Amino acid sequence: MTRMSSLALRLRSSEHLPVAAGAACTLALLLFGSLYSSNFLSPDYLLLQLQIASFLGVVATGAMLVILLGGIDLSVPWVVTVGGMMSTAAAGWWGESGAVFAIPFGILCGAALGLLNGIGVAYLRVPSMIFTLGINAVAQGLIVLQTGGFAPQDRATPAMHLIATGRSWFGLPNALLVWAVVGAGTMFLLHRTTLGRSIYAIGNRERAAYLSGVNTRFVTLLCFVIAGACSAAAGVLLTGYSTKAYQAMGDAYQLPAIAAVVLGGTNILGGRGSHLGTVVGVVLITLLQSILSVMQISEMGRQVTYGVVIIGMLLIYGRGRRHSA
Repeated sequence: MTRMSSLALRLRSSEHLPVAAGAACTLALLLFGSLYSSNFLSPDYLLLQLQIASFLGVVATGAMLVILLGGIDLSVPWVVTVGGMMSTAAAGWWGESGAVFAIPFGILCGAALGLLNGIGVAYLRVPSMIFTLGINAVAQGLIVLQTGGFAPQDRATPAMHLIATGRSWFGLPNALLVWAVVGAGTMFLLHRTTLGRSIYAIGNRERAAYLSGVNTRFVTLLCFVIAGACSAAAGVLLTGYSTKAYQAMGDAYQLPAIAAVVLGGTNILGGRGSHLGTVVGVVLITLLQSILSVMQISEMGRQVTYGVVIIGMLLIYGRGRRHSA
C-alpha cells in the first residue's frame, strides 16, 4: 500500500503526467467523436484537424516561451492580425515581383511588436499583462489606420495559400510541417542551448538567475520577439487558409493558446513545462472544438463544456507551486 502511494505521488509530481493525461483525454475524445460520425477516425479527417491545429500550435509555441518566463502575452489577437494583414498589404504594394517578401515582411512586423513588448517588460519593468494588453490596443489602432477602417481588399498570395492548404510531402499538410519545424526549433532551443536553460532559470527565480550571470533582460526581450514572430506567422497561415486577411482574425486564439500551454503542463507561474505538452494541449483543444461542432451543441453549451474540461485538467495537475532556484 505504501509502495502504491509512493508511486502515485511520484506520478503526480512527474513532468510527464500532463502529457499522459492529455494524451488519454485526446484518445477518449477520438473514441467519443466516432460515436457521432463514422468519418471522425478517418485519416483525411484527422489530417484536417491537425492542419487546423497547426495555426493554434504556432501561436501556442510563442506563448509557451513567455509563460515559461513567468509572464503572459495578451497581444496575441492583433499581432496575429498584423501578420496576416501586413503580408497581404506588402504583396499589394510591391506587386508580383515583391510577393516573395510578403511572408517575411508580415512575420517581421509581428517580431517588431514583440520587440516593443520585450522592451516594456524587460527594460521598463512594466507587468507583462498590462504592457502586452496595451500593445494589443496599439496594433489594433495601427491596423484600423492602415485600412482606413474598412475591410482590406488584398488577398493572400499563391505562396501563402500553398503553405496553409497544400500537401507537398507524403500527403501531409504543409501547415503541419511548418508547425513541426517551429516545434523542433523550440525543443532544440529549450533543451540544447544556454538560452533555453536561462529561460527555465528566469521562470523559477529571476533574481537568482541574474545573480548567476544570466542576462535576464535580454532573454526576456528575445522570448517576446519570438512570441510576436510566431503569432504573426500564424496570421500568415490563417490568411493563406482563408485566402484573405481580415480585421480581428486573431481574436479566437488568445484564450485557446494560453489554455493549450497550461493544459500541456506548463506552470502558469513559469519555470516548468515542455513543448511536447503544449502539442498535446493544442490537439486536445482542437478535437474538443471539433466534437462540439459535430454534435451541433449550442454556443452556450460549447463554452460551458470548454470551461469544464480546462478546469478539470488544471485540477489534476495544474496546482503545483512555482519552483525555487
